[in-house]
Amino acid sequence: MSLTDFSIAERHSNPVDTIEQIAGLKDWPFERSGDDEITITIQAGVADYDVSFAWMEEMEAIHLSCAFDLKVSEPRKLEVMRLLSLVNEQMWIGHFDLWSRESLVMFRQTLLLSGGAEPTEQQVESLLASAIEACERYYQAFQFVVWAGKTAAEALETVMFETVGEA
Repeated sequence: MSLTDFSIAERHSNPVDTIEQIAGLKDWPFERSGDDEITITIQAGVADYDVSFAWMEEMEAIHLSCAFDLKVSEPRKLEVMRLLSLVNEQMWIGHFDLWSRESLVMFRQTLLLSGGAEPTEQQVESLLASAIEACERYYQAFQFVVWAGKTAAEALETVMFETVGEA
């Protein structure tokens, strides 16, 4: 058997249905745009995030994309790409991309559910929490590059600064 010879297990439910149930229980505003996609709006500390979950049956995976409202102008795209590279070096799971069609920065991550596995509430919440945490941590760096004209290195250095103790 080669690495590409596998079959997709039969599922008893659509994983997006599970995510919708969790969103309802948590009172998260959501919109179901089809059988295989749901978008949840999350209000966090520095921004509001549109988090989309898409079920990709052929890969047996749930893809999460988390976008924030920060449009990248053409003159700043190269520096944003530099920042993406520096930020992604810091990431253990997931990564940031520039969605070229809309010129938006987004965080992306995938949960594999091979063999008919169903997503648990804990997995969905962890997936969502890691996306929001990454966006919250680096959002200001993207702002510094896009709006303040900072270099990628300057912007990353600014957001990586952590205070110790209390004032």
